[in-house]
Amino acid sequence: MESLKGRPFFCSWSGGKDSCLALYHAIQNGGVPKFLFTMMATERDKSRSHGLSRELLQAQADQLGIPIIFRAASWDEYEKTFIDALREFKADGIDLGVFGDIDVEPNRQWVVRVCDAAGVTPFHPLWQRPRRELLDEFIGLGFKATVVVLNNSLLNPRFLGRSIDRETVAEMEAEGIDASGETGEYHTVVTAGPIFSHEIIPIPGKSQIHEGYSFLDIPRYGLVMSRG
Repeated sequence: MESLKGRPFFCSWSGGKDSCLALYHAIQNGGVPKFLFTMMATERDKSRSHGLSRELLQAQADQLGIPIIFRAASWDEYEKTFIDALREFKADGIDLGVFGDIDVEPNRQWVVRVCDAAGVTPFHPLWQRPRRELLDEFIGLGFKATVVVLNNSLLNPRFLGRSIDRETVAEMEAEGIDASGETGEYHTVVTAGPIFSHEIIPIPGKSQIHEGYSFLDIPRYGLVMSRG
């Protein structure tokens, strides 16, 4: 892995486990995080991929000690809005972006294309590492995450709201599911870990089903001091 020593970067931030682990590795590799970047939906104040509220994403940023930047777009305007944001980052002197893709090539190709259009260099610290190895590392490092979205055709709805721990992973694999969730089985929100100052305690609300996906609303949360 190339050294990022002293290089400022932004992190494409979903709020989930893969973007968080990518951020962790970029920091461990000497990079200097300047801000998180999250795309929001236009029709509601939720993140595009994980359905997280602006307040919860801001709470993550606060506990990471890293500012967060939001942009909103419909799916039709998503790529243009993303590229425009990256061009603004480049104009401000941030020409390195950290992304949490693991091994889905079309996703990586999209990142490379939009970064190239903006003159930004993409950095994929998790790329082509074994999925289960990354999952074990995430848990072993002490990160905590909760399942907030799942594909009802791929994963039993009983996993909504579950913590990503070794017990949950074993249960997913017993049902024949790739427990990493890399191909859209589920999405998470990270609530604690070695780079968080406090643990976020999600207080779940109602779950909703939309176009074959179950979403867990988290209208409120608490904070506790992280051990360390």
